[in-house]
Amino acid sequence: MRHRISAGVVVALALLIPAAPAAAQPGTPGLNAACQTVEREAYKDVRQLVTLDLDTATDTEVRVLANQILAAAEADSLPVLPDALQARMDGTPDELRAFLRTGVQTAWLTGLRVSVVRTLTGAGTNVRAAAQKVLDDGTVDAFLAYLNDGLYAARALDCASQPTPTPSVTPGATTGAPTPTSSAGPSATVGDGGGSGGSSGGEDGGLPVTGAAAGTVAGIGGALLLLGGAGYLIGRRRRSRFVA
Repeated sequence: MRHRISAGVVVALALLIPAAPAAAQPGTPGLNAACQTVEREAYKDVRQLVTLDLDTATDTEVRVLANQILAAAEADSLPVLPDALQARMDGTPDELRAFLRTGVQTAWLTGLRVSVVRTLTGAGTNVRAAAQKVLDDGTVDAFLAYLNDGLYAARALDCASQPTPTPSVTPGATTGAPTPTSSAGPSATVGDGGGSGGSSGGEDGGLPVTGAAAGTVAGIGGALLLLGGAGYLIGRRRRSRFVA
């Protein structure tokens, strides 16, 4: 009877476990890779969840523990561990129990290492140095200390060392007065006799065409008059001879 009550309590706790990571207290603000203030990601210590003896625990208690670890790993967006743990949970109770004894530590350590490596993308000098240090250490404690605190301290140094962007100044911006511009351009306002405005001005009563163009027109007109006069005289001579 006592065993049945214990199993029932464990099952009830299993239903409440997935909501526990979401209700965790948020950490102090930190900076992300873009130097923007965000809430820190708090990585859980999976070792603190293992509070039962895997050799004497029931299958139900072992599955509850597996659910606790899975919920913590998914809340931290850890790679490797959630998939490995879910595969054992889909197997037999003995396979799950054996994985929780040894395999979960290896998968968790690999997931933490990958998470540290991910922080190197676009990282500054201080973040790279801090990450390389913990990667060389290779322990769970070093990874957790870096992901929860060391990363944000190193990132703050990198963001503080970035130069302040200088605003660009365009001509005329200091006086506040815009530079006057003309859509027609200087050639359209001064002596543009060859544009469209000159031709329309002649047709609508503008100034007459003078200069070299006027001399050419007069010369052509004089030549036509001479040719016309010569033709007229030749015609009269032929007519007078025909009459005689």
